Amino acid sequence: MNRVVDRVLPDGYIGHFQPFHVCIKGLETALLCRDDDDYDAMVKVLCVSARRKNVFVIIYAVVSNHCHVAILAMTQADADAYAKDIKKVYSMWVSKKYGDRNILHRVECKAICLDNPWYIRNALAYIPRNALDNGCAINDYPWSGYGAMFRGPQNAADARRVSGLTQRERIAIMHTGDDLRDVPWLIDGKNRLIPDSFCDKDYLEQAFNYDAAFWLKTIGGQNSAELHYVLEEKPYQMITDTEFIKDVEETCSRWFKQGIASLSLDQKTRIAPYLYRTRKTSIPQLSRVLGLTRERLSSILEK
Repeated sequence: MNRVVDRVLPDGYIGHFQPFHVCIKGLETALLCRDDDDYDAMVKVLCVSARRKNVFVIIYAVVSNHCHVAILAMTQADADAYAKDIKKVYSMWVSKKYGDRNILHRVECKAICLDNPWYIRNALAYIPRNALDNGCAINDYPWSGYGAMFRGPQNAADARRVSGLTQRERIAIMHTGDDLRDVPWLIDGKNRLIPDSFCDKDYLEQAFNYDAAFWLKTIGGQNSAELHYVLEEKPYQMITDTEFIKDVEETCSRWFKQGIASLSLDQKTRIAPYLYRTRKTSIPQLSRVLGLTRERLSSILEK
């Protein structure tokens, strides 16, 4: 499969894009979606924020207290900015609808680079499985991008183009004042976005060699508890040095085919920002594990 692909941005710029997994989760009592309008609003925020931050949605799933979205982004910074925009915009929705002014502080977001084919395939297969968390069959769940996978065009007979909406309709239906006159997105008779019209299904399907049976085999062979930990829990947890060293050793092996002790300064400089952004670690812990002074590590991260 091709991990890095070229995509054309709305302004015509052609960039090199790589896959990331973004998780937005409510902490403790923070319930993100309470009714269908909330689910619908979250899906539209995922879509509009992607256009605003120059990323492409591959597939997504929204459940009551968290959502997953796989995206293509040029850099970690772009993926992080996308996650933060979702959090900010959806928090505004909750604040306006429910008067919950503190939701912003009870929601966490994290973007993780999917750096090898195993992670990519399993993340893309795991995301629509989240429908099970809401007690629904994967193929019947309306708040995921499953409809864009291996099913051909899924455009409803009564589909309308978002680009054709009036300004008043765009604000009422898409919850944004952004200019959407050039987007290919479609909405159905219930004014819900049609996944097939905005998900990057080519990347989605090429990850499984354009073979639906391969995708189903991946689903069937998954350890859902392991993926839940890797994609949802691990990025938010501070772990011990021993656990972190093991994790970093595995990452170094994937990136450089060698362990931490053999890394050059250049290799440490390349991997340090990735580890700092994708793990809940600290500068002191990361400097210990990589064998860098705190001053040198801070300088690397600032750049």
